[in-house]
Amino acid sequence: MDVLKKLFERHFHSPVGRVEPLQGQLGGSGRKIIRLAGERLSAIGVLHEVREENVAFLEFSRHFRRHGLPVPEIYAEDLSHGAYLEEDLGDTTLFEFLSNNRDGENIVPQAVEAYREVVAVLPRFQIEAGRDLNYKVCYPRASFDRQSIAWDLNYFKYYFLKLAGISFNEQALEDDFGRLTKLLLSAGHDYFLYRDFQSRNVMLRDGRPFFLDYQGGRRGALQYDIASLLYDAKADLPPELRQELLDHYLERLAGFIALGRDAFMQHYYAYVYVRIMQALGAYGFRGFYEGKVHFLQSVPYALNNLRWLLGHVKLPIALPTLMHAFESMADSEKLKSLASGAEMVDSEKLRRLASAAGHVTVRVFSFSFHRGGLPQDEAGHGGGFVFDARSLPNPGREARFKTLTGKDAPVIDYLSQHESVHQFLASATSLVEASVSDYQRRGFQSLMVSFGCTGGQHRSVYLAEQLAEHLRGSNGVEVVVRHLGLENVDK
Repeated sequence: MDVLKKLFERHFHSPVGRVEPLQGQLGGSGRKIIRLAGERLSAIGVLHEVREENVAFLEFSRHFRRHGLPVPEIYAEDLSHGAYLEEDLGDTTLFEFLSNNRDGENIVPQAVEAYREVVAVLPRFQIEAGRDLNYKVCYPRASFDRQSIAWDLNYFKYYFLKLAGISFNEQALEDDFGRLTKLLLSAGHDYFLYRDFQSRNVMLRDGRPFFLDYQGGRRGALQYDIASLLYDAKADLPPELRQELLDHYLERLAGFIALGRDAFMQHYYAYVYVRIMQALGAYGFRGFYEGKVHFLQSVPYALNNLRWLLGHVKLPIALPTLMHAFESMADSEKLKSLASGAEMVDSEKLRRLASAAGHVTVRVFSFSFHRGGLPQDEAGHGGGFVFDARSLPNPGREARFKTLTGKDAPVIDYLSQHESVHQFLASATSLVEASVSDYQRRGFQSLMVSFGCTGGQHRSVYLAEQLAEHLRGSNGVEVVVRHLGLENVDK
């Protein structure tokens, strides 16, 4: 907090008279958002430990302002302490304005007009400002590529489908994911993808929209962002308004590029589906896995969107297993009840996923690629899984983490703030769980899983501990953990 006060006083040459924590820090990003006010001036201070996200937000903000886009001015920054100060855009989000100006599906004209203005600005971000953007600072990926899509799909599968108890054929679902990914990547994707273009990330000040939270932006397809806005779960826009706003967007888009409506629509609903899945994965992780039940209140709204899509949209490819999972979700009485909180989630029960009767010992290792190399197979099964965590954010680069390990709270907090870490873990866990179930069914008794990173101290240790903790609640599973990198240090 002191660093924000210093930034404020240095920029405004005025002392801080009032400090007000804002609700933004209660969301899923891990950032602390604070309003600082002096006698006449105010600003928003942000504290966030993920340097790469901070760099992306600050550089994007300055770039967008050079293009005349309505984003906050950056007043001051101190990246060494994960802090920056930005323009105060008030307290009214587009979502709040919509909520206060509707009666069910009857939305006042002023709210509709606000949405139309937001939609009209989107092509300027995607195309005008996207042409000369520095994509080298994008985090965690420079583009919405095959890896990004795989992360989102596995995030949905692991943190939502499995924890919500929706049954599916693992291999058949993976086959559908492969077909869906191929379709998504066949769309033009040399544009700026905002990534989280939704009603809570738009502020209204004096009736004008201002835009926030684009630090996850990257190259991608045009369809993703407009799908994010129009199928924003709790905004619950009526289908007729969604269509009106989509038409308005396409009219504005035509002023920037020659892309026919049919060509755009060929991929549009595939992006609607993948955005809904990404959001459900986030709701599931925060709600089912972390026990923050208020995140689950968005689930029934997302299910309403899925029901509409199932009844009105036909994709150009067949995805039978995925569509069956959606139908099961739409019919689930348990999921329907989440909006009212009528059914509390038994997170321990939901986390017992591998319940076959056979006994399997899962040996989980962490190790260093630079010291000692791959763990030796102790059971004669050929080594099992080896996951390379070196693509993930590295706490070892920061002095404050040098003497700590992936079992220490500060390192756990740092890594758990990164979506890429959760998605990596979700993908790995999904593969391991499938093998555990298969081993139990076939009577195999030992599975080896290894996580490696540069030093074998932070990322690999964290991932091994997280997987081990998850598997310990499974019937018929014994978990043994060894941290080879830490053992070598101890010696």
